Amino acid sequence: MELICPAGTPAAYREAVEAGADAVYCGFRDETNARNFPGLNFTRDELREAVAHAHSRGVQTYVALNTFMRAGSEDTWYRATDDAVAAGADAVILADMALMDYVADRYPEQRLHVSVQASASNVDAVSLLVESFGAKRLVLPRVLTVAEIANIARQVDCELEVFAFGGLCVMAEGRCSLSSYVTGKSPNMQGVCSPASHVRYREDGPDMVSELGGFTINRFGEGEPAGYPTLCKGRFHIADDDGYAFEDPVSLDVMEHLDALRAAGVTALKIEGRQRGKAYVAQVVSSLRAALLAPKDERPQKLAHLHRLSEGQRTTSGAYDKKWR
Repeated sequence: MELICPAGTPAAYREAVEAGADAVYCGFRDETNARNFPGLNFTRDELREAVAHAHSRGVQTYVALNTFMRAGSEDTWYRATDDAVAAGADAVILADMALMDYVADRYPEQRLHVSVQASASNVDAVSLLVESFGAKRLVLPRVLTVAEIANIARQVDCELEVFAFGGLCVMAEGRCSLSSYVTGKSPNMQGVCSPASHVRYREDGPDMVSELGGFTINRFGEGEPAGYPTLCKGRFHIADDDGYAFEDPVSLDVMEHLDALRAAGVTALKIEGRQRGKAYVAQVVSSLRAALLAPKDERPQKLAHLHRLSEGQRTTSGAYDKKWR
């Protein structure tokens, strides 16, 4: 299976290449990219240089243009697509069907991957995208069991990519309404989830309180690590309980399912983390590359140190090992 690695900066890109990535995904420094944060992403010149460097090492580049176009501003996405193709992108990762149509019509030879943001999670949805736009690969939402992935793989004519390590999103990819409601910035359209400009921390006695857009998201006791405030990972008081209503602050780790995912027909494993630094990228990519090459009984040793890089220093298999049915 291919190892698809994140790069939020040119420095992280080079680390991913050196650490053993088969392909690196990245985005432009604008709202066409679902990780549109200050200090991250690529200029046009930086992308061209990154693609050239990767190609010299036999590594591919996938450019994420994975937000949804705003009416009246479509040219922003069209230009970004033109520039990605001109830079030599091996694939463009798209969520908006109108943009898929643009690529299929204007660049029929360009490899098109469907973003997880498109939320295509059944045979009919995947087949529609393949037949209508010539999609070569689909990134599956993090809501499916291994058995469900295998069922889709048997019935569709395209490659399937799944997330293997890193952050989790709420169980409906591409529908980040909570952040939009609180901050007015849409992860799916402006590419901004819980923007730093809306984040505040304040002390309340011995506690540290995190806020987003004026809403209290979490309260951390003395000595408890204070995480970044996103609504999907907020702690809420519900009935008589305090807890995480939508999603715990925990990282996805599906290494124990590697053989099952390969047998299910998965083509590629994707690491989440374009907002992470180059040291994180280097450690995660090199560790997963070593794990993919190692026998099953040696994988835990290869991956042991990744525990401390996980959110909250905890991991989960998520829906791949669904327990709540």
